[in-house]
Amino acid sequence: MDKIYLDSCLIIYLVEQHPVFLPIIKSRIVSLGDAELCASPLVRLETLVKPMRDADQALLLRYEQFLASLHNLSMPAEIYQKALFLRVQHRLKTPDALHVVTAQFHDCQQFWTNDGRLASAVGAFAVNILD
Repeated sequence: MDKIYLDSCLIIYLVEQHPVFLPIIKSRIVSLGDAELCASPLVRLETLVKPMRDADQALLLRYEQFLASLHNLSMPAEIYQKALFLRVQHRLKTPDALHVVTAQFHDCQQFWTNDGRLASAVGAFAVNILD
């Protein structure tokens, strides 16, 4: 079964039902068939900041429910070392390097994002699905 890692931005668009991006992302997910959608603790951290800061319990619950439906990938120490090299080599931001390496470490077939710059660092593995 294929595994697809979802970047935090895509989860935000899905959960908050972005009027332009939601239909595009949903269509891509449907086209996957039985692929497994994945995220990491870093995705959880990034997506829950706003609803927690705003004390928006309803939105927080929607995020928690959506995140629970995904396959949660661990982030062992080895990931941080590989992310360091990726960050140095391609001048990526720390979260971007951690997301990409976590997906690679867990044998995901693709890393879905809306950040076209990541493809220059990791090639076709990073797919800007909103392009």
